[in-house]
Order: sequence, then C-alpha cells, then structure tokens
Amino acid sequence: MRIITVNVNGLRAAVRKGFLDWVAEQNADVICLQEIRIQEHQLTKAMKKPGGMLAEYLPAQKPGYSGVGLYFKTKPKAILHGIGAPEFDDEGRVLTADYGDLRVVSLYLPSGTSGDPRQDFKYKFMDKFLAWMEVQRQETKHVVVCGDWNIAHQKIDLKNWRGNQKNSGFLPEERAWMDQVLGPSGWADAYRCLHPETEGECYTWWSNRGQAWANNTGWRIDYQICTPDLAAKAQSATVFKDERFSDHSPLIVDFEHNLLG
Repeated sequence: MRIITVNVNGLRAAVRKGFLDWVAEQNADVICLQEIRIQEHQLTKAMKKPGGMLAEYLPAQKPGYSGVGLYFKTKPKAILHGIGAPEFDDEGRVLTADYGDLRVVSLYLPSGTSGDPRQDFKYKFMDKFLAWMEVQRQETKHVVVCGDWNIAHQKIDLKNWRGNQKNSGFLPEERAWMDQVLGPSGWADAYRCLHPETEGECYTWWSNRGQAWANNTGWRIDYQICTPDLAAKAQSATVFKDERFSDHSPLIVDFEHNLLG
C-alpha cells in the first residue's frame, strides 16, 4: 500500500508544473493533498480524474485559500468531510477516506505565522483535532493522518532550530502537543519509525525567501502519523525532491498492508 501526502500550495500552480503527470506515474493507493486553493467550479476534467484515480476535494469557503483533497485508486466505503466543527471545516482542513478497517486522513493544520489571533486559532484546532483523532481510532482498526501539520517536532526536524524557538511552527507549546500525540496519546510517526535520527534529507518544506531550497534550510512539517500497528508495517518512507511542484515536497510511505484489510 502506497500513501503519498503533499501540500501543493495551489493545485492549479502545481498542475502547471507537471504534478498530474507525476501522479500518474506513482502507482499510489491514496494521495492526500493540502492547500489546494481552488473552488469546485475551477476544477478541470484532469483534476477530477487525476492519473486515472478518483478524486474528492474539500475547498475552503474563502476563495483561493486552504482546502484539502484525496486521490484514490479504490473508491472508499465513505468519505468524511471535516471534523464536525464549522469554524474549522469552513476552511477545508480535514478530509477522510474510510475503507472500513482503515481510515486515511488528509490534514491541513492551521498556521499561526500571521499573528496571535491565528496562533490562538491553531491551538484551538489542535485541541479539537486530537480529540477527533481519538474517536477515529475507536471507530476503526487502522488510521493514518497525512498532511501539513505546520509543526516541526524536534530539533532534527529543521535546519535553524536555534533561531526559530519563538516562531510559530517550533514553539514550545506546539512541540509539547506533538509530544502528546506521539507519546501518551499513542500515535506513531511513520517516517521516524524508519529514520529515527535522519536530519537534512527529512525536510519537506523550504521558504521561498532567500536561498532556502539551495541551502537545504528546510523544515519537516509534513507527516504520516499512524496508529502503532499500521506504523509498524511501514517499509519505506522517502521525501521526493527530484521535481518541485510547490514549496513542499511529497512524502511517500509504502506499507506492508492491503488497503482493504
């Protein structure tokens, strides 16, 4: 089972850079998209059937903003929109494919970089989402939450950790929340299960400012967070950097697991 997650930073822009051609070559079971920044009426035929896969999108109500999507080879038993909280769901933050014994979630966790009100909104979402994750785990056997979590968990997850300790994305409160997710709450980071000490090659996002990409001044903020039994089935986890479709790179994880159980 191959699952891919990628923040496309505008689906139309990514498509112009060859994203759908790349999708067709991946033989993925599910691809999770974040920050699609597109409305339903703007979707092209190719976007509705990408690389021969099926597609489902949850755009934000605000045009040109946020939004998530799912591409799948096999149609899910159900597709779940949002987390049941309009203030978050209106921004197109969470979309879930339910395969019975497995749920694959595309997550775009809010950023707090634009100021205190949005950081407060981010914390509020984090609290609500962790409770929602627990419900998913109670309702099904395996869950994988894929996407842009907008938090670098540890010092090895970003190049300039010293200079970012007071910046959104690496705040102590955010890192403590990730400790909770991956500790007492009992979830597992598929990439770190296979690469516990990897630094530079683990980054998934680079600022468009300066020479961040050229100097690999990156952050690892895109994850596949799994229930432990599923994480134990991860065989490979790689960040694809041979082509660039956005300021994020795709995270590809192969599992020794059948999509349908």
